Amino acid sequence: MAETLLDARGLKCPLPILRAHKAFKDVAIGDALRVLSTDALSLSDFADFCRAAGAELVEARQQGSIYNILIRRLI
Repeated sequence: MAETLLDARGLKCPLPILRAHKAFKDVAIGDALRVLSTDALSLSDFADFCRAAGAELVEARQQGSIYNILIRRLI
């Protein structure tokens, strides 16, 4: 599984999701997108994004002020 990194730290809602949506188009099926974000709504926003985008939320954790989210593309 290849992994693409999207650094969305410092961006406020809705920019992390919008940038992830754009980057996700270039992720192959079965590969993953890792997003680093400082937006407080990231964990819930990316869970919703996965349901809408046909993706699996593999990992979502907070490390200090940074949210580390891993999404695998399923379709």
